[in-house]
Amino acid sequence: MHTIDLKNKGLRTDLVIDDIVRENEAIEKQVLFQEKTVQVEEVKITKEQASSWKKKEGVYLTVTFEDITDKNNFKQVEQASIKALKKALEEVKITKDSKVLVIGLGNSKSTPDSLGPRATDNVLTTRHLFTLGEVEEGYRNVASFKPSVTGVTGIETKDLIEGVTDKIKPDLLIVIDALASSSLERLNKTIQITTAGISPGSGIGNNRIEISKDTLNIPVIAIGIPTVVDGATIVQNTLELLLKKISYQLTNQNNYKTKLVSANNQDYKDQENILTIDQKEDLLGMVGLLTEEELKQLLLEVLLPVNYNMMVTPKEIDFLIEKLSLLLANTINKSLHKNFNPTN
Repeated sequence: MHTIDLKNKGLRTDLVIDDIVRENEAIEKQVLFQEKTVQVEEVKITKEQASSWKKKEGVYLTVTFEDITDKNNFKQVEQASIKALKKALEEVKITKDSKVLVIGLGNSKSTPDSLGPRATDNVLTTRHLFTLGEVEEGYRNVASFKPSVTGVTGIETKDLIEGVTDKIKPDLLIVIDALASSSLERLNKTIQITTAGISPGSGIGNNRIEISKDTLNIPVIAIGIPTVVDGATIVQNTLELLLKKISYQLTNQNNYKTKLVSANNQDYKDQENILTIDQKEDLLGMVGLLTEEELKQLLLEVLLPVNYNMMVTPKEIDFLIEKLSLLLANTINKSLHKNFNPTN
């Protein structure tokens, strides 16, 4: 069989949860919260695991959900996100007197990349009030900063952040950024909160200097939501769904209840792929014999040389960014300020 060599062409994902699913490797993981379609999972990457996983050591909290367009769903996801962020705050051991700098990474002129700046716009900043005098009990010293992107400013993002932190000396950085995922299912439906920091642009292959405790000597909590996937991911996920759909039809061919369901309403996302190797080969030829990893690498090998591995975002991204940025801002405000009231 053809040997695929793409050593320098990694999978485009910033999510630890993607790697766990792909590697199927035993790792310390636990569910912290689960209610209806909302779940919070915690994963700890040790120093020993960091090199083999190509992820930094730290705690990774993943909030997964189905929908935030409904008011009740929004509140439920918000509550789960607050639980996750408070857990991360406990991990970095900040106190009620700790000063926090919230940083919104990304390009505000590019909708899928504007999550950070737009969330930061809604963060309650109080640092200037602390410099003027006493602040009401239940509010923490918080400042915010939007450094834009290196392609706009010509300045390395880490250098801009370092300049601000040297001046105001915060005890903690909370960095918000849009991420990339290797799963359509997680697109705009996953929040990752981690104590490991972040490398801006890593998900789209545009790595900048990382923002972490190692580079800034300040604890860093990174919060991100995948807003884009690449073309290879879309093709791979489509082929996987094709096999699931056929498996669903084979499984339910004698089920008269499912026969009453129209093809457009069949929910087969969780269907186990029951096709044999021979059936896959009959359906997809040699491509059907490839493992999940080999298929993704083959697609990259096809798309990258002709520059067609585009980064793609949903058509309703404007509406989703508006909702998701407000969700993250509410999560930060309610986690940092004990007496936060959005009506004040």
